[in-house]
Amino acid sequence: MRNGMRKRSRSRSKKIGMPPGALVHLGEIKTAQSTISLIEYDAARLAEKKFASLAESRAYQPGAGTLWLNVYGLHEPEVLTEVGRRFNLHPLVLEDILNTDQRPKVDDYGDYLYLVARFLDYDSASQSVNSEQVSIVLGANFVLTFQERPTGAFDPLRERLRGDRGQIRALGADYLAYALLDIVVDRYFVMLEKTAERAELLEDEMLGKVTPGVLQTIHHLRRETLNLRRAVWPLREVINTLQRGESRFFKAATLPYLRDIYDHTVHVIESLEAIRDQIAGLMDIYFSSISYRVNREVRLLTVIAIMFMPAALIAGVFGMNFKIMPLLDSPAGFFVALGLMGVIGLTVGAVFWRRRLLD
Repeated sequence: MRNGMRKRSRSRSKKIGMPPGALVHLGEIKTAQSTISLIEYDAARLAEKKFASLAESRAYQPGAGTLWLNVYGLHEPEVLTEVGRRFNLHPLVLEDILNTDQRPKVDDYGDYLYLVARFLDYDSASQSVNSEQVSIVLGANFVLTFQERPTGAFDPLRERLRGDRGQIRALGADYLAYALLDIVVDRYFVMLEKTAERAELLEDEMLGKVTPGVLQTIHHLRRETLNLRRAVWPLREVINTLQRGESRFFKAATLPYLRDIYDHTVHVIESLEAIRDQIAGLMDIYFSSISYRVNREVRLLTVIAIMFMPAALIAGVFGMNFKIMPLLDSPAGFFVALGLMGVIGLTVGAVFWRRRLLD
């Protein structure tokens, strides 16, 4: 995490002094080469194409119907420049696409909408949540999506288009944009389930025995819930803006679907707050367990010290520099002193044991 923060800091320093709209990639390079794929469809047909080079994309002329252009890899500005030229995108839009640390937002540029969302993916190997930026440009008859790397997240939507399931090919670009946002929000539920499951397992483990790595795991969960919160809260405002019908790019028939996504985001936020409270409770359990362990150790040390205090007292008395003392000249004096020390110590120990102070 710290290395990632240093990388982003160094990347941002590259833009100091540059004019607005300068195309500089900010973020981690997650794919070796940028790739462009295209899907054109209407109610009767569907065509797919992948471009092997920019020259091939320049020569291609789209047909009628709805167009979905997807770009994997955002580290090659020349690819974004070509897409921007073909679709007349504002330089600030291209700049925001290349800056992969954007918060979810929506901007109206007149001929199209620019939306930013955060796609979350759970890595089972590292047991962590990865956050990636997804940029969506919605026009009258086209949708452009820009992703940092191929994740396969939108493959179910491509299959629906190929199979013409649910009449998605007859509903236009605005419904396609809704379907993309719906997939993004549905992934949040998966992340919530994973995080809640890990928190419950950790809670069960802590009720048994607190291990040294528990605190690090709790902080890791807190960081993941914070990243999820940063992704969901702004997206809720984006969906709220769209579902109020203020945008002319979404037809009236699509607005109920947007309201459904808004309800899902509210559900995610409520569940997320419950998980955050649960993680805060884990912190309380951890510190209570540590405090209880320390108290037990201090109590045991105190009992041991009290058991040896009579022995120290007797040894101190017999160590005084007096010429006349009881048992001082007696051959049995040494053993009598040791016996007193042992009897008093065992008596004190028995009293503590009966009061369960040695448990």
